[in-house]
Amino acid sequence: MSASPLDSAMAAPPKRIEFEDPHAGAGNMQEAEVTRVRSLRGGWRWALVVATAATILLCINQQFSLRFLIGYTQLNTEYFYLLIALMLPFTFLIFPGTGTAPLDRIPWYDLLLFVLTFAAAIWLMLNIRKAAQYGWESDGAPRNVLIAGVVMWAMLMEALRRTGGWSLLLSVFPFTVYPLFAEAKWLGPFRGSELTFDQATAYHVLSGESLLGIPIQAFADTVIGFLVFGTALMMTGAGKFFINIAFALCGTFRGGAAKVCIFASGLLGMMSGSIISNVLTAGTMTIPVMKRSGFRASYAGAIEACASTGAVLAPPVMGATAFVIAQFLNISYAEVAVAAIIPAALYYIGLFMQVDSYAARHGLKGIPRAELPRVIDTLKSGWYYVFVIALLIVMLLYFKRESHAPFYATALLLVLNQIFSKDTRWTWATIAKFLEVNGRTFVELVGILAGCGLLIGAFSMTGVVSSLANDLLTLAGDNAFLLLAMCALTSLILGLGLTTTACYIFLAILVAPALEKLGLNRMAVHMFIFYWGMLSSITPPVAIASFAAAGIAGSPAMKTGWESMWVGSIIYFIPFFFVLNPALVLQGPSPYLTGLGLMALAAFGTLFICGGIQGYQAFVGDLSRAGALEWPLRVLLVIGGFVVATPGGGINPLSQMQVTLLGLAILVPTVLIALLLVRRQPLLANQLRAP
Repeated sequence: MSASPLDSAMAAPPKRIEFEDPHAGAGNMQEAEVTRVRSLRGGWRWALVVATAATILLCINQQFSLRFLIGYTQLNTEYFYLLIALMLPFTFLIFPGTGTAPLDRIPWYDLLLFVLTFAAAIWLMLNIRKAAQYGWESDGAPRNVLIAGVVMWAMLMEALRRTGGWSLLLSVFPFTVYPLFAEAKWLGPFRGSELTFDQATAYHVLSGESLLGIPIQAFADTVIGFLVFGTALMMTGAGKFFINIAFALCGTFRGGAAKVCIFASGLLGMMSGSIISNVLTAGTMTIPVMKRSGFRASYAGAIEACASTGAVLAPPVMGATAFVIAQFLNISYAEVAVAAIIPAALYYIGLFMQVDSYAARHGLKGIPRAELPRVIDTLKSGWYYVFVIALLIVMLLYFKRESHAPFYATALLLVLNQIFSKDTRWTWATIAKFLEVNGRTFVELVGILAGCGLLIGAFSMTGVVSSLANDLLTLAGDNAFLLLAMCALTSLILGLGLTTTACYIFLAILVAPALEKLGLNRMAVHMFIFYWGMLSSITPPVAIASFAAAGIAGSPAMKTGWESMWVGSIIYFIPFFFVLNPALVLQGPSPYLTGLGLMALAAFGTLFICGGIQGYQAFVGDLSRAGALEWPLRVLLVIGGFVVATPGGGINPLSQMQVTLLGLAILVPTVLIALLLVRRQPLLANQLRAP
């Protein structure tokens, strides 16, 4: 007797889901919010490739002290101007000037801006050694140097507009010219020392505090190496490896598709350091699988947006802002990466708990094991990625060679890839593509970082920062909580119109000194600003990460934005936690032991926060069964969880013991009542069904 079609179908092995490389054919790892760009062709493409190769070689020469192999040593300022000359002019070729400018050709006026920018940068580079020798940044700069400085100033403002939009230009430009009228009475607390136009120009382009200040120093010293490493990972197929390992490890769990999204986006974020790039690469793989698993489209988009936003907070490779933080604090990048470990872990723990509660309430199961990649097969195909990342971490944390680490890791990765991978071996065409992708990223970052450097210069030359800090303290009445709330609100508002890096620079200059004067830990203060400036990525009305995810999910953009706030709500609390007790950023006495203890308490509190938000409490059940008391119980769970998670002591008037006991006093009766109500309903239903 022949088998039926149904029997044959049941006997056939299930088809495994195939996850391709999300970065295949990838172009750009965006930092800017402008998406309308030109793809350079022909000679201009090769010009970008050559300029990028020169930029990377210059960086290697400077970091490894090779002295060009001929014994010539550059000044750092000469090196910075060479990088600017190589990268900044391409801003006007890659980013069109208007929404109607052609994308298939380069207009004459963009070519003119290219030439002016290159000429000004080269002229300033040729004169920067004399400027340092004769003190031209203060007074006495020759007219030709000042003219080159004015041209550079103007080009930087146009580059800011093209990479970050009008909002970034209008936020930065008034401050760059502010020293020209700094003594005006109407400025109030912003009054400072006034300079002439020539003095301001010279300071902006010749001193080490403005254009050549902290942002461009961070780019030149460390960002280039890490971007090269991230692009090399991306173009050797690491994206496919990370996606597959995430599905293999997490796919079978309750709500597994969403947990995979969180895990995979965190891993992929280590490569790009960019929120939008992460959404557009990981999201194309994870969002469709989440929708097939039963998650509604807007929720799937929200999870991806939140997971990608957290990726730039996760060490060992974070976004460009982390390198600027290290430069501001005059510490190693490794210290910033270590400080980010516990906050990033808490954020992802919170996301996992949110997804688990949502999946439990809606009965969403995991993906069958037979449909998922096998862990052993995935590790066999990409074991060397783990090895390379381990090398990077060891060099960062043990050997403290942060400027060298990414170059060594990249070299090892490329050697292993050429030996062990048949599918992703590089050819000459791959090398050209690698340089082009890096070049486009360098151009964006130089356009933003160099322009924002003028902000620092403006406040440095007027000396207003110290008086402004005192005025803010007076306004807040020396109340740390009020000042933190003011800072958080300002960060969120600025973040609506600025990139994360620009927003951080603003507040690091204006608000951080006031918070530090209150005795708050410097690292905690700067991480607080960093976190809150980044939150606009998931906070409407801008919510750029949420809107990008909504486009992939096919869901309403604003609805996805509100869902992102709901799903990622824990991230709004975490910055206050580590300011209250800097042990959460591994600062202070015995930071590791204290930090782990506080992390455990915060994770425990987060369990109840997520249970209250999603309406399903772990170890209790679906709170909708509590009837009329559902919402009061959910509110109490969120409040109790928040209190337990909050560190005590420091600027908090309550000790850690008092805070924890207060939280438990709210949670214990709430959980007992919830247990009674949730468990009672099935018993009543069984009694009614009994004969």
